[in-house]
Amino acid sequence: MGYASPDFISLLADSVAGARSLEELVRPLLELLQAVTGLESTYLTRIDGAAGIQHVLYARNSLRLQIPEGLEVPWEGTLCKRALEEGRLYTDDVANCWADSEAAMALGIATYTSTPVRVEDGTLYGTLCAASGERKPLADGAEKILHMFSRLIGQQIERERLVHALRQANDSLAISALTDTTTHLPNRRALMEELRRRLASLEREGGALAVAFIDLDQFKAINDRHGHEVGDQFLAAIGGRLQGALRAGDFVARLGGDEFVVLSHTPHDSDADVAARAMRTRLQVATTGHFGLAGATIDYAGPSIGMIVAARDARDAEALIAQADAAMYADKRSRKENHRRLG
Repeated sequence: MGYASPDFISLLADSVAGARSLEELVRPLLELLQAVTGLESTYLTRIDGAAGIQHVLYARNSLRLQIPEGLEVPWEGTLCKRALEEGRLYTDDVANCWADSEAAMALGIATYTSTPVRVEDGTLYGTLCAASGERKPLADGAEKILHMFSRLIGQQIERERLVHALRQANDSLAISALTDTTTHLPNRRALMEELRRRLASLEREGGALAVAFIDLDQFKAINDRHGHEVGDQFLAAIGGRLQGALRAGDFVARLGGDEFVVLSHTPHDSDADVAARAMRTRLQVATTGHFGLAGATIDYAGPSIGMIVAARDARDAEALIAQADAAMYADKRSRKENHRRLG
């Protein structure tokens, strides 16, 4: 099969168009490369310059010579390194040309040709190679095909790197969109998504969901007295203490300003009220007391906490937050009344 034949062009087009990964591109290219070069082993390598190792990523072997996939050899002294340094594309006399190459001798390579595979910025990724255990001439046009295939592979590697970078960036953006920058807790958007998810689970599986609404009494006074930097430190410290008071499976978020919300599922309806009271106590204890911050020391009398318990027929996430908010204001009024009586 000639490299310009309709079959070759059709197979090449199918390989490039259908490839969804580096492996899906390279394997058919190695088969085509065998047909073009007339050499029985074709393979793609990856060079780890920092470790000084060359890896055989993908290989195709059709006769006696076997280049195993997964083979790792020291980069120094390999045929690929020597060929790159000498600018030698091809030799049919490896034994005399590179007599001291232990890897070539061990594998029994007599004829060898390769070209570097580089990514867009010119960085060396690896090599695309063909070899034989017998002395064979390099077929006409094989050099052009080697270079073309190496460019196609380099482009695929670059595409995969770009896709990976975009996915990482998208993941980071998604996390940022759901995270409060001051406390590093989930934000309001994340809270509402989680609350809707838990309500759907509650409807399917039963049990009860406790919703605690926490408002930091006297937070404005802390900001006014110590400044906003200390205020932010205090918010972050409160967030850390709330996290420390959670049970496995509980969820805490900063709703905004000086308000936080905690969600806690109880498997059995009969235990829900007791579990909710216990959680409220844990949250109150955790957020009350001495806070040694970088910019100030604060002895905090604790927040107001509103607690409600939602059963499996609850549907509206916004309505539940509003109910918990109302319960919090009731607690705030009660705390003020107690303070006046004691004062």
